[in-house]
Amino acid sequence: MAPVVDIVFSRWTTPILWALNEYGQQRFVELERRIATITPKVLTQRLRQLERDGLVLRTYHPEVPPRVEYEISELGRSLAPLFAALAEWSPNLDHVEQARRAYDAKERTGGRSA
Repeated sequence: MAPVVDIVFSRWTTPILWALNEYGQQRFVELERRIATITPKVLTQRLRQLERDGLVLRTYHPEVPPRVEYEISELGRSLAPLFAALAEWSPNLDHVEQARRAYDAKERTGGRSA
């Protein structure tokens, strides 16, 4: 189980795969816009690793200027049930936000004990 978690849930992997699964083939700049908080360097590293893992396909078009597109592979698409489960769980984010507010309020009043 640990290797699966390392591959699928390593930082930035899930947002990249989700974006490619949800929106289809995209250029680097499109992915960068969709995942606004990722740096170009990290996006490049993660895409290379995902390509190496067989989860992402990279297509180079020798045009002027050159064009590179990324898409989720069939192997990556096999993770669709996982994405569906995450989407199904997303209504719980309201509960997470409530828990955070309650925790932060306790922290401010010194109500947390060690």
